[in-house]
Amino acid sequence: MTASARLPHTLPPHRLSVAPMMDWTDRHCRAFHRTLSRRTLLYTEMVTTGALLHGDRERHLGFSAVEHPVALQLGGSDPAALAECARIAQDWGYDEVNLNCGCPSDRVQSGAFGACLMGTPDVVARAVEAMRGATHLPVTVKHRIGIDDLDSYEHLSHFVRTVEAAGCETLIVHARKAWLSGLSPKENREIPPLRYEVVRQLKADFPHLTLVLNGGVLSLEDAQEHLTWADGVMIGRAAYSGPYILATADRDVFGEDVTPPTRREAIEAYLPYVAARLEEGQPLNRMMKHTLGLFAGQPGARHWKRTVSEQGHRPGAGLEVVREALAGVPESVLDAGPGGGEKRPAPDGPSQGSQL
Repeated sequence: MTASARLPHTLPPHRLSVAPMMDWTDRHCRAFHRTLSRRTLLYTEMVTTGALLHGDRERHLGFSAVEHPVALQLGGSDPAALAECARIAQDWGYDEVNLNCGCPSDRVQSGAFGACLMGTPDVVARAVEAMRGATHLPVTVKHRIGIDDLDSYEHLSHFVRTVEAAGCETLIVHARKAWLSGLSPKENREIPPLRYEVVRQLKADFPHLTLVLNGGVLSLEDAQEHLTWADGVMIGRAAYSGPYILATADRDVFGEDVTPPTRREAIEAYLPYVAARLEEGQPLNRMMKHTLGLFAGQPGARHWKRTVSEQGHRPGAGLEVVREALAGVPESVLDAGPGGGEKRPAPDGPSQGSQL
């Protein structure tokens, strides 16, 4: 987790990122995604300040050097606690610290953080100031375009202006408002309409800030369209349900002269990581569940998912399960590059996840 393990940047990592998603973007998911794209910025699941200060730090913060660039997303509102967590993030080798001002779940609201912080921009500003004073890492904020009846552009621009004055230079904007009561987190990702024009207006009014668009982006083609005006695009559920969309990111989004990996190459690159975690006693299914969508829409996808899901739960399951799963996928699928009329996977993914 040293600086020497990080990649040189010719284009900013925020140009493309994978959203922080509860129960999904753990260290295993990030290690797998890194086999598909070396340049896409990856985020942790949200970690609350309480869990970080009083819980198992290795469980919450442990990651592999291959994951760089990787950002830690924090949930909290107390400036002192957030500052201490930012300092810890720096010590652990993260590349960025992000403050969650977008999650609308009841559990998060009861802790007075997440999306409800959009109603108190001064609190967010004090938190950003404290975090920036505790670390040299970039401190970023992820937020919605509004909450409940605080959904006017005037309120949003005031929020952005206040946070900017505290020193935040990068904002990740989910282009939906959030209802703090009456809608579940899943419904808050689907029912409030996407309003890309609001984020585009923000970019016009705050051209000096780095503004990253989040929400409803289902493909790299979608992302590239938004990149004509946004500084970056964050993809959420689509990158989890169909991770192979990341395979062309380094070439098509970051402009590198590279050949996208095949699905076989991605799995083979992931296996040393899986083997190392198996040696530590971690179960196979915990690591392989993040690969279930790799063959979405392709022949052999059902065999892959069934074998990995059913046999990966067995006590002592090892790499032989992965080899058996691979054996049921046609070589023409395993060794084909991106393209070829692939079906676009549904972006829902597992039911437990919550994009933040």
